[in-house]
Amino acid sequence: MKPRILLVFAGLILLWAVLIGRAGFLQIFPSGRIRAIQERQFQTVITLQSRRGAIVDRRGRELALSTTAYSLFADPKLLQGKKKLAARLAKELGMSADGIYAKIKDKDKRFNWIARLLPKEKAEVIKAWDEHGLSFVEEFKRVYPNESLLAHSLGLVGAEGQGLEGIELGYDQQLRGNKKRISLHRDAWGRPLIADGMMFAENPDGAEIKLTVDSEMQHMLEGELSHAVQAFEADQAFGVILDVSTSAVLAVANTPTFDANRAQKMSGEIRRNRVITDTFEPGSTLKTFAVATALRQKIIAPNSKYNTENGIMRVGDRIIREAESNHVWAHLTVSEILAYSSNIGVTKIAFDLGAESLRQGLLDFGFGGKTGVDIPGEVRGSVQPLPWNQHLLSNVSFGQGIAVTALQVANAYAAIANGGVLNTPYVVQSVRDPDSGEMVENKPKPVRRVLSEEDAESMRMMLAGVTAPGGTGINANVEGFLVGGKTGTAQKVNPDGRGYLAGAYISSFAGFIPASDPKFVIYIVVDHPKKTSYYGAAVAAPLFSRVASYAVRMEGLAPVLVSEKNLLPGLVAISTENQPIPAPVVPTAPSFLMAAEFSKEMATPHLTAVPDFRNRTIREVLHRLSGQDLEVKFIGSGTVLETDPAAGTDFSDVKKLTVYLR
Repeated sequence: MKPRILLVFAGLILLWAVLIGRAGFLQIFPSGRIRAIQERQFQTVITLQSRRGAIVDRRGRELALSTTAYSLFADPKLLQGKKKLAARLAKELGMSADGIYAKIKDKDKRFNWIARLLPKEKAEVIKAWDEHGLSFVEEFKRVYPNESLLAHSLGLVGAEGQGLEGIELGYDQQLRGNKKRISLHRDAWGRPLIADGMMFAENPDGAEIKLTVDSEMQHMLEGELSHAVQAFEADQAFGVILDVSTSAVLAVANTPTFDANRAQKMSGEIRRNRVITDTFEPGSTLKTFAVATALRQKIIAPNSKYNTENGIMRVGDRIIREAESNHVWAHLTVSEILAYSSNIGVTKIAFDLGAESLRQGLLDFGFGGKTGVDIPGEVRGSVQPLPWNQHLLSNVSFGQGIAVTALQVANAYAAIANGGVLNTPYVVQSVRDPDSGEMVENKPKPVRRVLSEEDAESMRMMLAGVTAPGGTGINANVEGFLVGGKTGTAQKVNPDGRGYLAGAYISSFAGFIPASDPKFVIYIVVDHPKKTSYYGAAVAAPLFSRVASYAVRMEGLAPVLVSEKNLLPGLVAISTENQPIPAPVVPTAPSFLMAAEFSKEMATPHLTAVPDFRNRTIREVLHRLSGQDLEVKFIGSGTVLETDPAAGTDFSDVKKLTVYLR
């Protein structure tokens, strides 16, 4: 018996010696296979994003930020009563019970996400269940505190925190920062080693992006576009405001809009940033660039006169007409062609210019190519390749047969307004590193000079004439400021076939303010207005006026009174002698200040006393006072009620005249 006990004891000692030896061997010479088994059993690795950097406007107001959220994950091997638990989770989370059960039924899986980016309240409820195998990890949820403000340009992010559209996509690398891989450890039973049902991860923030956009200006533009869509029963509207000198984007808006916090639930059609993604025929706003191209080639001057054929002109087997049957002009100067928006006049200019020169001029102003703005999704538009027949040349000169984006039009007008330099538009002003605080500024990027300063000044002069009495853009006037710009009314191209949609138009106004020293370029587009009117003069021009008025006052620009010193050099009257002109639409603003300048031939003799202007129109007042060394301010609308100083006052003592309208 004793030898048997000794044998068993010796065997046990030998077994322990082998085990201890093996353990020692593994400590000194670890096995890769066993280490892999250990890591698989006792830990898993998940990838988490850092806090996404904030996006702020040019004044530092938050447009997009990241807040703490809680993501629920499961270890299916540890879960009990899985079907019942799946039903309970589905009820709490508003998810499919079958979908949750599919994630937790396989006990061989040790990690599965159940729901991402839950609010704290939901996380607290589920944590209170104390279910082994359910745990949370802190992540960050993207929040847009202003909801729909700038939604089309900000874009959206995915469930993994990646940018999918807009600025969020264009600057995704800077905003995301660095990913972090988290090793999630478990105990011997496979339970996560976490504190209070939570796992915490610290990671540096992504960079902060500061935009050139001003939130208040953006809000104003969006509100006016929304109002226009409702008032005119339009399909949609969009617009953009640029800084004249740099082409920095101060506002860019589309309506209908959406809550950026719910962007993924919106259709791609609603989310499209139409200012850069949609092309259309611009109509008469393009006449500006036919004239500008001819001006820079010294083919025309502002006072060059053209035979405008009394409103009807044959081109090959086609007939070119003016926009209205009562637009019957025998002759117009180039300034008048722009002011009255004469199709025949600009056609004659285009014929003198030639197809090759006009096409190159349009390309130089940025049409047919991307502007280079730092918002993803921009399209090129289209300028048809040569050769052009005479009819196409005519059509292109007044904005048909060409496809443009709203940003292209606005940027081309900025080149005229700033003295002749085409710039690259941009929406991001700076990127700030969260660790070092280092700021990387985006600088203005000139592309090329498209006009001499002298020619640009002449164009500003003529475009200011468009908003003078008799011009098509009179409704774009802003109280206290000179305005330059151009109306546009274009037939809407049929997206499903050739030709145009019957009765569908695109109304627009492109302009700058103040015309004598431009600060802002504003382009407004109203798509298919169905109620009241569809003309750019009646639909888009008043909208421009309200937006422009807000912009100059928000920027603190002082109103300018009409006097020789603050008019554009060489700006003369739009002569109306022996020419029928379009009847101007009554301005919608309650009061306004208009600059109307008349030629020396129309000037009246020097006045000795203030005339009696009662019941006279603004046009009659300005005509009577033309040639006088006097500042004139109009307050109100309609005909004259009284003046200050009163009628009969000795003119030698009058330097400023205030005219009150009823």
